[in-house]
This record gives sequence, structure tokens and C-alpha cells, in this order.
Amino acid sequence: MGLRDLAYGVYERRLAASLTADSIPRHVGVIVDGNRRWARAAGAGTAAGHAAGADNMERLLEWCDEVGVEVVTLWLLSTDNFNRPPEELAALMPIIEDLTSRIAATGRWRVHPVGALDLLPDDTQRRLKELDESTRHVQGRTVNAAIGYGGRREIADAVRSLMKEHAAKGTSIEELAEILDVEHISEHLYTRGQPDPDLVIRTSGEQRLGGFLLWQSAHSEFYFCEAYWPDFRKVDFLRALRAYGQRERRFGT
Repeated sequence: MGLRDLAYGVYERRLAASLTADSIPRHVGVIVDGNRRWARAAGAGTAAGHAAGADNMERLLEWCDEVGVEVVTLWLLSTDNFNRPPEELAALMPIIEDLTSRIAATGRWRVHPVGALDLLPDDTQRRLKELDESTRHVQGRTVNAAIGYGGRREIADAVRSLMKEHAAKGTSIEELAEILDVEHISEHLYTRGQPDPDLVIRTSGEQRLGGFLLWQSAHSEFYFCEAYWPDFRKVDFLRALRAYGQRERRFGT
């Protein structure tokens, strides 16, 4: 181990020791960004960047487990990403299946896929649904694997589901309009029953949501990191928690 690694180790321990209970969010959302640029900088193929990013997501979950984060939402694939070359998407699907399978195999996290799964290949859809079912019994820790996810689509799907539910009960559009409130929509989101994200982290230096958890992040705190996702370290994660703990949350004011 070199001096640099030793220095980072000391810094990590100091950061961890400085955290208080208020520094630990219940729900962390992560916009996993920069895999492709990391691969280009390394002179590697795009698939290598996605594979490196998947490995780092496993490490992130270990860090979250250590500090007591209960829910993690990982944005693995957006609806906009389906515009990418077919060969890139074809290479990404096995990486996603392998990552979610490895997370489920730990026995410590429930794997809950969120997004428009109907956009995915049949084999990937089937595997994600199997993992959702097989980990349903896991208590206390949930990973939302956001795949084929778009915030606008989620809200549209929630409204559609709400309307179908009330139509089945015989509720007219006029009656529904009279009683509709934000809680009705929240109950039909992909993340229903979960706390909203307290902290949203985005890597690669970009400072925008891009459609991530649009409804749920109304009161979230945001932390932007310059590192590409495969280079995101435990030190960066602890810095994000420290920054979160130092903020005065105003919840809309």
C-alpha cells in the first residue's frame, strides 16, 4: 500500500468519525453518470466502462450498509438511453442482469426494479421480476434498480394507474377530479411506500436531474461530484454525507 492509499485511509476514518446521526439519510438516490467517458479516457470499450460502473455500485451498497442507509435508488438506464446504438444496449443488458443478481445474492438487499420494464428484452424483464420476487422477504434494505426509467413517464404511469383503479370502482372523471390530491399520485409511483430521497448524488460533474425521481426529489438535497462514476470513492461518498449533514433542510421554503 502506497502513501497515497494510507493518506486516503486516514482521511476516510476521520470523515466517518465526524458523521452524526443527522448525517445519515434514509434514502439516497444516485445518478450514475460517466461510465462511457471513463471508458474513453481509459482507452477501453463502452462495455468496460459499464462493467466498472457496476462493480462500483456494489461497493457503494457496502458503504451504505455500513452507515445505515435504508433505501438506495440507482439510475442504471434512462428511457432516453434507448436512443443509444443497439450494440451498446445489447452489451449493457447482461451487465445489469449480473449486477442485480449479485446484489440479490448478498441476502442483505431487496432488489426492486423500477421503470418501464416493458421496454427491456424479454429475458432481462423476466430476470428482474424473478429477483424482485425472490428478495421480497428482505427487511430493512432496498435497492431500487431504475432501469428504463424516466421521471415524466413515472408520473404519467402513476396517473394512468390511478385512473384505471378508480374507473374499476365506477368513479367518474368529474368525481376523481374533485378528490384528487398529491397523496393519490404518490400511492401509484414506482417507489410507493418508500421514503422520498433525502440526498441525491450525481457524478461526472453534470449538475442537473435529467428526469431522475422528479416527483420524489421535491425536497431532496443534492450533491454533485466531479468524478466519473467508476472513480467515485468511499471518500467521495462520505464527503456527500458530511455535506448533507451540514445543511439546514427547509422542505420547500
